[in-house]
Amino acid sequence: MSTSYVMKVSSNGQVSIPADARARWQAEKMLVVDLGDRLVMRPLPEDAVDSLIAKYKGGLSTDEARRRSRKDDAAAERRKRR
Repeated sequence: MSTSYVMKVSSNGQVSIPADARARWQAEKMLVVDLGDRLVMRPLPEDAVDSLIAKYKGGLSTDEARRRSRKDDAAAERRKRR
């Protein structure tokens, strides 16, 4: 589903989110991402950290990610020396 809205930017740089979009997303905060040629607005969960923890649950620990990164860096350095 895709819906487009044309919104006027106020002198304070604000835009109003249309009522039907607000009702659909029921978010109090929005994340605005500048992609260079466009802006993207996404609803921000009440507890964004908890939503990320749940999203990446079961992934690498930071210690394991560091170990793997160091191993990859060492291998790349050895290849350069050859």
